[in-house]
Formats: sequence, structure tokens, C-alpha cells
Amino acid sequence: MRNGPDGRLPLLRLGLLTAAALAIHGYHLGVEDAEIYLPAARKLLNPALYPFATEFFESHGHLSLFSPILAWTALLTHLPMDWTILAWYIATLFAMLVSCWLLAVACFESERARWCAVLVATAVITMPATNTGLLLMDPYLTARSLSTPLTIFALASFLERKYALASIAVLLTASIHPQMVVYLVFLTAMIWLVERRKTPVLEPEPVLVSLSGALGIWPSGFQLAQATGPYREALYSRDYFFLYNWTWYHWIGVLAPLAFLAWFWKGNLRGARPGFALLSFALIPFGLLSIAAALVLSTSTWMDMFARLQPMRSFHLITLVFVVLLGGVVGEYAARGRRWVLAAIAIPLAAGMFFVARETYANSPQIEWPSQTSSNPWVNTLLWVRRNTPDSAVFAVDSRYFQEEGVDVHGFRAIAGRSALADYNKDGGVVSLFPDLAVEWKDMSNATYGLNHFTEGDFVRLREQYPDVSWTVVHGSAPKGLECPYQERGYAVCRLPAVEAPSSQAL
Repeated sequence: MRNGPDGRLPLLRLGLLTAAALAIHGYHLGVEDAEIYLPAARKLLNPALYPFATEFFESHGHLSLFSPILAWTALLTHLPMDWTILAWYIATLFAMLVSCWLLAVACFESERARWCAVLVATAVITMPATNTGLLLMDPYLTARSLSTPLTIFALASFLERKYALASIAVLLTASIHPQMVVYLVFLTAMIWLVERRKTPVLEPEPVLVSLSGALGIWPSGFQLAQATGPYREALYSRDYFFLYNWTWYHWIGVLAPLAFLAWFWKGNLRGARPGFALLSFALIPFGLLSIAAALVLSTSTWMDMFARLQPMRSFHLITLVFVVLLGGVVGEYAARGRRWVLAAIAIPLAAGMFFVARETYANSPQIEWPSQTSSNPWVNTLLWVRRNTPDSAVFAVDSRYFQEEGVDVHGFRAIAGRSALADYNKDGGVVSLFPDLAVEWKDMSNATYGLNHFTEGDFVRLREQYPDVSWTVVHGSAPKGLECPYQERGYAVCRLPAVEAPSSQAL
């Protein structure tokens, strides 16, 4: 691949941009989908953790090498898991910017276009990909943190006809995120078909991973049937699965990039390499086919069991590539002879995204460095739980705790490192992909709904229903009759009362 004038990657400058991206977008341990991904890694490192309800994170965990990678890293480096997670986050952020640079190199001739593309990507890397439920890159570590830079690297390699590198990247992506690799394979196949149609000469054909391997380990149960009962509730709580729930501004986020891509393809723009037009064109049918598939899945409730395929997730890849291409075009035309334009573009974007980051995690530090304490009262409570309760402890927490003010979507399992009954929000997302968990999820989330207002009698009944549960975290005053060794900043950690076994009497 061609890079700078001397042919080398500008690693120092990309490293400085990584530090800037970290400052702009922040880092948060165990938030959002990290609640699903991190517990599996913690359990691999310490099998005594999470003795209860592991199915709500291992259903994802067994499909990916993400958790073993974290556990192996912690073992080899002797770093605590929290520091391992942070190290991998910074590494993936750096890898993301390196991949964006390589994609810009594959698409643009000039340094100004390439740097503008990477600067814009750095500034907006945590923006949402329309209504897909995904950010371009999360300010926390999940399997997507690894799969996304690998995806962009695969595309850049493919455009440069480095098919061996592209194939390796596809295989690695499949081993880390079997769902996201499907979109990558379809797009690379689209690019190859377009290129083959334009140049019917004999060339070495790319050897890419087969979809069968990825699809073979996907959840089962795809059939024409209506979702019913608890599974219907979990599925339809993900309103972005269904296009009829999308608003006009969501559609702008879908159609505007496709319109710009059509202009890129036909515009014969200055300073663009052949890969620029090829990629721009291939993304258009890729996006249109995704919309068509999503429309089909939204036409009838008999397609409910296929809705979890989420064809509109392809717009995560489309939006990310579009940001790089648009940034390069702006740099090529606006920054020629005016280097200050790069800063004039990137700084306002970065400032806006910094404001969004602070609003999203208003009760937490911008960068949550690993520590024994936290300025966020909820996180501080979870850190106390990790240090002061047995590895085998099983907790009950209000099933709607993700919606509480001040939580900043920090997950209980991911930070506390302890088992818990299923929550309504994040575990509901797991259920939307794994229907067999629906009844168990509904029973558990119902049992802890309103827990912050439970009386001692309610906790007795909860333990009778779930004897494994021995602890609880309450947001509010400590419940009367419970022993609560932690009571700080609006939270209480309490032992649940023992339940006496019924005595048997001879007749």
C-alpha cells in the first residue's frame, strides 16, 4: 500500500490523533454493550465468577474470540483486567485511525485529502450510524472495537488488490464478530463483481472467507412465524429493527450518504484514485439491497424471527466509509493551499462531539481510568461490591436500573464482576437475538421490577423464588430489616435475609 511520501505509515501523527480522539470522545468501562461482552472475559480469567445466569453473556461469548483475547492478554501481561480492557480500547482506537488512513490512501492521491479524511474521522468517530443502534466506534470496548478496524483494513487491502491481506482480515473479523463480517463479505463481493464487469481480463481472484462458516454458528430458530409472549416483547423493544418505526431524519441518515456516493461515483473528482469511484459505486447497491431486505422483514409479523438479522446494520459500514470519503473530498478541494482549513473543519466537529460525550455520560469522568473508586456513585458502589463480596455472590438489582438517572448506562456485571438476575434492557437485547432465553429473562426482570422500593417481605419472597440470590443493590434508603454494610451516596448494598427450609413433621 502507498502511504506517505517515503512509503511509511505516519505512526507518530496517528498516535497523536489517537490521544486526541481519546480526549474528545472519552472512555467508559462497562457501559452499554460492554455489559454483554466483558463478563465472559472476566469469567475466563477467574472461573469462580458468575456462577449464575451466565447464559445472558455466554450466548454471545461462545461465538467470538473477543473474550479469550482479553483473558489471554491479562494472563500474559499480568495486567488487571480493567487495565487490559483500557489497553485494548486504546489499541483498537489507534488501529481504527490507521485503517482510516489506509482507506484514504487507497482512495486519494494528495496528502491534504488523506489527512482531512482521517481528521474528520477522528472528530466524529463516535457519531451514530443513522438508526442502526450502533455508533461508528464505541467509547468503550466490545467485539465491534476489534472488528471495525479490521473491516476497514480489509476494504483498503481489497481496493489495493492485496487479496491475501484482505482475506486474513476477513477471517479475523469473522472470528471476532460473526454478524458484522457478513456485511463486509457482501460489500467486498459487490466490489469484486463491479470490477470484474468493468475489466473482464484474467486476474487472480480474491480468496475470501465463506459465509457458511459465519452463518453456521449464528443462533438457530429462523422460520416463518410470529413472535409471541416474552420474545415478542424483547424483539419489539428494539424498534430500530423495523423500518416503519424510523423517522424522517433517520431516513436522511440513510439516503443522503447514498446520494453523495452517487455523486462521488459519477463526478470524476480531482485527486481521486480508481478505488474511490469503485467503492463509491459498490456502496450504492449494497445500501439499496439492505433497505430492500429490511423492508421485506418489516412487511409482516410472520417475518419476526428474521428481524434479528438486522440488514440495516450495513449502514454502520456505509456511514463509516462515507465519512472517510467525504472528508477526503472536502480536504482535496477546500484545503488546497490553505492548510488552516483542515483545523477549521476538524476543531468544530471535535468540539461538538465532546459536548455530546459529556451530555451522554454527564455523571462520569470523560476518561474513566481504572481505579478503586469513582466519582460516579453507581460505579463506586459496583467497585465496592467487587472488592467486598464473595466471587460466588449473586445479586438482585432493579431490572430497569439502566434507565435510572446517574447510572450513565454502566453495567452491573461488567463492573462489579458478580452474577445478577437478568435486567430488562441489555439482557433484553440478548433475548432479541436468542429467543430461547425469553421466558427466563421475563421471569427474572419481572421479579426485580421496582426493587428499589421492596420491603423485607418482598426480598424474602424474591429469595424464595431465586434461592441463589444472596445480595442486593438498592438505589435509595437501606431497606429495614436488612444488613447493609455499604450505604453511601444514595446506594445501599445489602445481604438478603435467609429463607428457612420448611420443616417436615411425622403424621
